[in-house]
Amino acid sequence: MFNTSTFRGEIIVKGLVILIAFFLLFTCTSLLIHSLIFPGSFFLRLIGEPTNEYAKYLGAVLNGAFYGVILWLVFVYISKKLE
Repeated sequence: MFNTSTFRGEIIVKGLVILIAFFLLFTCTSLLIHSLIFPGSFFLRLIGEPTNEYAKYLGAVLNGAFYGVILWLVFVYISKKLE
């Protein structure tokens, strides 16, 4: 009656959409804010401060990746609980 492989495939596709959407959202938001926000500023200090012209873009990508992965993990956890 219920095909679990199809359900897991749907979770993966929906999770990928959520990951991409929140990555883009937080990356764009970080670019629009004129100061570096956590955790991008923290990761920039860990890897060494790059030149000022690239710090804003690198911090924005790091923020997008961090928050995108966190929200993707929350989505996967909730989906498995509801399964």
